Amino acid sequence: MSSPLISVAQLQTLLASGAPCKVFDCSFELMAPEAGDQQFAQAHIAGAVRANLDRHLSAAKSAHDAASGGRHPLPSRETFAQWLGSVGLTPEMTAVVYDRQGANYCGRMWWMLKWAGHENVQVLDGGFRAWQASGGAVSVGSPAFDGSGLDLPSASATLMPIYPLGPARLALAATEKVADNLGRPSQTLIDARAPARFRGEVEPLDPVAGHMPGALNRPFTQNLDAQGFFKPAATLRAEFEALLAGRDPATVVHHCGSGVSAVPNIIAMEIAGLGPTGLYAGSWSDWCSDPSRAFAQG
Repeated sequence: MSSPLISVAQLQTLLASGAPCKVFDCSFELMAPEAGDQQFAQAHIAGAVRANLDRHLSAAKSAHDAASGGRHPLPSRETFAQWLGSVGLTPEMTAVVYDRQGANYCGRMWWMLKWAGHENVQVLDGGFRAWQASGGAVSVGSPAFDGSGLDLPSASATLMPIYPLGPARLALAATEKVADNLGRPSQTLIDARAPARFRGEVEPLDPVAGHMPGALNRPFTQNLDAQGFFKPAATLRAEFEALLAGRDPATVVHHCGSGVSAVPNIIAMEIAGLGPTGLYAGSWSDWCSDPSRAFAQG
């Protein structure tokens, strides 16, 4: 299995080689959704495709085929494949994803590409800041086309090439399965939210404060060093083994508020040699939407 990470130097070599590759800028700001597009327009890796959390990596509010619940429901694999085809991704390409937010939002696309069956997908370690610091080539301006004009699925979409889906390479856990396994040794829940949200002391986004019973807390920001790079594999392995305290890594299902910031923990466990692990994409926002489901605080 290839590393989930690619360094700036490795990406520069890849692009210079002429090998089939497509780069995606996934920058986003949760509390200012328009900011990611503005950041892209100001500067982005030359040739990068814009991938917006709301437009491309989440199901539309009116979608009837969403693959998960929560505040950022996954689109169906088929809808995602239509968008991937519209921006020209093909299975033989290496897909490289990056953002400016600590791999929070590009991690979502890394996971979705794996879920779609794409083999070669990597996260740019250090993100756009590292690329700029190295003097990597950048462009300015909004994308000429990012697929966002498509109302998928639609008649016009059938004129576009569709990415050929393959078997999912990472597991998506449904709410029912998570609920059935709650409290059993066959499932270990890891919550990526900040400690105060996990404990239920604050809740700025969802109607209930707290966490799923039995969940462990690993804020996604703990996977990065002070310069914004993922910590070494040995460090990540030691930290996750301490958190798991003897639990089997294969039982881990990650979640957060809406299935986005959980993914850096998935990537970190892959780097540490403790993956693959599962994702509950609906996460806390989906779980707490049903008042009959148990929750804990503290």
